[in-house]
Amino acid sequence: MKDNNDSRRLAVDIGGLVLKNPVMTASGTFGYGEEYASFMDLNVLGAIVVKGLSLVPREGNPPGRIMETASGMLNAVGLENVGVRAFIDEKLPFLKGYDVPVIANILGDTVDEYCEVANILSEAEGVHALEVNISCPNVTRGGIGFGVDPGLASEVTEGVKKATELPVIVKLTPNVTDITAIAKSVETAGADALSLINTLTGLSIDIERRIPHLKNITGGLSGPAIKPVALRMVWEVAQAVSIPVIGVGGIMEADDALEFLIAGARAVQVGTANFINPRCTVEIIEGIAAYMERKGIDDIENLTGTLKT
Repeated sequence: MKDNNDSRRLAVDIGGLVLKNPVMTASGTFGYGEEYASFMDLNVLGAIVVKGLSLVPREGNPPGRIMETASGMLNAVGLENVGVRAFIDEKLPFLKGYDVPVIANILGDTVDEYCEVANILSEAEGVHALEVNISCPNVTRGGIGFGVDPGLASEVTEGVKKATELPVIVKLTPNVTDITAIAKSVETAGADALSLINTLTGLSIDIERRIPHLKNITGGLSGPAIKPVALRMVWEVAQAVSIPVIGVGGIMEADDALEFLIAGARAVQVGTANFINPRCTVEIIEGIAAYMERKGIDDIENLTGTLKT
């Protein structure tokens, strides 16, 4: 960031959480923040979204868990994490040393688990918002993901909202027939903002052994390959709801982020690119500011949702 004027021009309000700029990290790609602190000044970021947190620690899936694909990667890490209480005791103190909002991504197997994690984090100083991952399977209802059923998505959103006073961002899965139906249901249930998309389900095969490359068989596809799908879904959802939309999926550089903003996103999250270039988020923030300067745009709100169709 060049000066305070840049910060004013780039500031965005996401469901009551004010960010100095619209660029966040995506959950699961930035660890708990400390892993990237030697590569960049974390204070520059709009927000840090930490690795998903569950009620108890999870070991995740057995290897192989990650597979590079054409223009992307498949992962089946299995939501490995230290658990919400260890995060508060061991990870959050480091993040509190920075002037950057911390968004805790949360997950659970049941609505009650989501609510308990939300409640625990709400009592922890230094957490500024929650992002609810509704792509998890609901073990009490035959394994269906919360995010593919409007009723279940609404139920978990409503539960988390009752368990916290923090802004609640609901992260949507693209693995549905109509993502706008899910978006509308969680908006009605009280979500303060939406983030989309989560990964697309994919498969990669070892043709010599005729087995999947991933031990879990399928995994989540991310990276540049999914950007056109993510961009289309963000554009659709931004027109269908009135709450802020955060664009996620295949953002590698500033031009990618600008596409999402023009399509209607108020902010963006950068994921897979962090594995390739640890400073990509900083470069994206600088690129957005340079574009606005070149176009004579004095407020990022005047860029959001300006797609001409």
